[in-house]
Amino acid sequence: IPVSLPTFLFMKLLQVYCILLFVIPTFKMASSLRNIIVVGGSFVGRTTAQELAKVVPPTHRVLLTEPHSHFHHLFTFPRFAIVPGQEHKAFIPYNGLFSVVTESKLHSVVQARVTSVHPQHVQLDREWQGSTEIPFDYIVVATGTRLSKPAAMEKDDKLSSVEYLQKHQADVKRSQSILIVGGGAVGVQMATDLKEHYPEKDITVVQSRPQLMPSFHIGLHDLIKERFDELGINLITGARVTIPTDGFPTDGKPFEVQLTNGNTVSTEFVILATGQTPNNQLVKSLEPSTPGSPSVINPDNGYIRIRPTMQFLDERYSNLFAVGDIADTGAQKAARPGSAQAAVVAKNILSMIEGREPEEKFVKGPGAIHITLGMKYNVVFRNPNVAEGQTEPWTNPKQDGQEDMNVEGMWQRMGISVDSPRQYHL
Repeated sequence: IPVSLPTFLFMKLLQVYCILLFVIPTFKMASSLRNIIVVGGSFVGRTTAQELAKVVPPTHRVLLTEPHSHFHHLFTFPRFAIVPGQEHKAFIPYNGLFSVVTESKLHSVVQARVTSVHPQHVQLDREWQGSTEIPFDYIVVATGTRLSKPAAMEKDDKLSSVEYLQKHQADVKRSQSILIVGGGAVGVQMATDLKEHYPEKDITVVQSRPQLMPSFHIGLHDLIKERFDELGINLITGARVTIPTDGFPTDGKPFEVQLTNGNTVSTEFVILATGQTPNNQLVKSLEPSTPGSPSVINPDNGYIRIRPTMQFLDERYSNLFAVGDIADTGAQKAARPGSAQAAVVAKNILSMIEGREPEEKFVKGPGAIHITLGMKYNVVFRNPNVAEGQTEPWTNPKQDGQEDMNVEGMWQRMGISVDSPRQYHL
């Protein structure tokens, strides 16, 4: 229907007015919100962000900063680097993370890497909402530790990571003999998965310590050694592998691996399952409050010094917290104690927002682990609780393992409803 010029102009002005009426209050609301930043979106960071979003008042928003495009289900990587067909499920979109709370739109996942933490702001490696800086009232560092591939991915996007796991599967399938360097959880799980999935292959584990899983009671070593013997896995303890500067060959041809005890092992493929390096570089610029005060990072181990309240130890940084593997708690580096720390942080930050003292404290318990020793066989193991006078560990062996390690349940906990198998490729 034709309209006159005055009517047309009036309609345009009305349209602009309606847009401004919506945009300006929304912008003001976003800019007036107080930020609580969680750095690192792995298991403990994810839990911390969700716990905070459940309790903080509508004056505050939670921003989870994470360079990965998807949540990385780290516990599945050792298996999915061997067994094909499930690897795409290990990478879960973050867009449902805050669906557990009513005011989910207040909170956001920021896909960026925090390069440095300052007392009141963080520096990003890319722009977010027009700036590479985000101010905060409170921050929780949950950056964890860096692991060797295939226990961690090199790239930030899902496609590259899935392709890496598929290539690793092909390398493993092609190799008749495989040597695993490291007798921690990753090395043990990969050895048992390999030997069960490919019983004809020759699998050797080299562990530098006298026992496997040395942070646990010797009973766990004995249990794993029995499983190794049952499957026919070779174990060498008390020796280190000499790693070439240019890495090991991956062409499928046999080669010799030199050990520090003078022996050599012939193999066609090497998997590195060694060590954890603290992701602490982002807090290295934080100076102690006074000359002679302890540094933010414990130089003995690289972890962030903290109080029982999970705040940074230095009084100058009372609004800074650390949780999970990066926190120098003395607790087992695992998701379960990290989740307990997340709950402590959420309560303490809420107390501080409300003008009260943070009084919730993390209490370290005995080390515990849930470890797979094959496709179905898995064990829950807990060290003796010395504080209660226990001298023997507690074990709970099971035969209920699934090939995909029940990864689909994690999609639900990440707030993703899956109606079709194709959605696992998103």
